[in-house]
Amino acid sequence: MKLFALSDLHVGYAENRWAIERMTPRPSDWLILAGDLGETEQHLLYVLETLGPRFKRLVWAPGNHELYTMPSERGGPRGQARYERLVELCRSRGVLTPEDPYVLWDGEGGPHVLAPMFLLYDYSFRSDGVPERDAVAWAMESGVLCSDEELLDPAPYASRPEWCRARLAATEARLGALEGRPTVLINHFPLREELVRLRHIPRFSIWCGTRRTHDWHTRFRARVVVSGHLHIPRTDWIDGVRFEEVSFGYPRQRPIGRSADSCLREILPGPAGAAPPGM
Repeated sequence: MKLFALSDLHVGYAENRWAIERMTPRPSDWLILAGDLGETEQHLLYVLETLGPRFKRLVWAPGNHELYTMPSERGGPRGQARYERLVELCRSRGVLTPEDPYVLWDGEGGPHVLAPMFLLYDYSFRSDGVPERDAVAWAMESGVLCSDEELLDPAPYASRPEWCRARLAATEARLGALEGRPTVLINHFPLREELVRLRHIPRFSIWCGTRRTHDWHTRFRARVVVSGHLHIPRTDWIDGVRFEEVSFGYPRQRPIGRSADSCLREILPGPAGAAPPGM
């Protein structure tokens, strides 16, 4: 029994649906879905119903796109209420969410506590000297503006950073209450700023995480940290901890015909020979 991960499936694209429908069944293994499966409830359900039967268990952490209020869903729940609705949909299909008790992975590479999280961002991945209130304007000076500013409603919170701070406090308390087992931390957004390498749009970083999680990998005994969002799949090692960016991404970002299977990342027990550089 192995633990795999994939994120940013963006199944609004026909090419991505084609790839997901052709994924190899792995009935003994678990799959982490680290956010941005799509933009609507139907996109989420499509992924869960397509991949649920192919894996023993799914684990979901939301991205920003799942929380969008699209024109077709204007009358539906938004903000926190939308997130709660998505949690209900996942639970109805046996999918683990950030609102469920953390489970102990006892498959290959275990035991590890699996901790799916929903943390958002607080605009702190910005240049020193730029106040939070000016962060979006600072990013726009370079010609970038995230769709979240229009589509991701933070209600009932006054702003997305305020919602982020509430999520950080609640999640930090839960992780702090864990006893000494090693963990796998799962979040859509990267937990450390230096992982956000956006050469062409560097100021997009403000929508990519929060500095308040920079030490969580050591504080909470992570063996692996799983994230997506950047659409730049890679492996990094920090303080002896493996960080996996597991995005599938948009069709234009991949070689033509590249399969979802080939993008699937083994989290536990981990690829053969996986070890920090120099070991």
